[in-house]
Amino acid sequence: MGARVLAAIALLVSLFVLGSGCAPKMVTKGTEFPLMYEEAPACILILPPMNESTAADAKEYYSTTIQEPLSFCGYYVLPYEVTTEVIKMEGIYDTELLRDTPLTKFREYFGADAVLFTTIKKWDLAYVVLASTLTVSVDCELKSTKTDQVLWKYNGTVVVDLSGGNTGGGLAGLIAKVIITAVSSAMADYVPYARMANYRSLASMPYGKYHPQYLKDKDQEFIDQTPEE
Repeated sequence: MGARVLAAIALLVSLFVLGSGCAPKMVTKGTEFPLMYEEAPACILILPPMNESTAADAKEYYSTTIQEPLSFCGYYVLPYEVTTEVIKMEGIYDTELLRDTPLTKFREYFGADAVLFTTIKKWDLAYVVLASTLTVSVDCELKSTKTDQVLWKYNGTVVVDLSGGNTGGGLAGLIAKVIITAVSSAMADYVPYARMANYRSLASMPYGKYHPQYLKDKDQEFIDQTPEE
């Protein structure tokens, strides 16, 4: 089911681009992430997320959403809860400390071919009475435990309108819209949208050796996120 979701997202992105007046630049997996095909990582370790948002609990919630979609991409993903506890036992509580350090220890201890860094950029709810918007944005970066090189990176962002749409005119419609917006904002669950952000990001990742499309997706296109100079 997960693989179908990734394929569907890739298709929807392509259809959006074709229907847009100003189409973003498209690139292929093979040209953008050649090291993924050269190193062919099979086993991935996920580090605890880094949080740049204003939500203190974002790390705890987000960490429950990434392992499953990554495994659907054809990789063996080391159990997150187990590896996190082992890392804490080694005295490492902040993933930021590992950003620029050699990752060879993860290969020695866990047999991981690559390590996934995730950074929560936004985990926000903007509420202005008549309108409410939920935003989840996550940067993902996969680094080799052999060379410390970046094998793949991408951002997944989801923006959701919680305002309830058109509820009719007049005072009654206005009151209904305020109520719907308030209730939707109060009950907003970030986890499903975090999963959606992950799928959007991982749709650009070359498939792993346990996926039927392994080494067959080099020409698959996705939106280039490289900033224009």
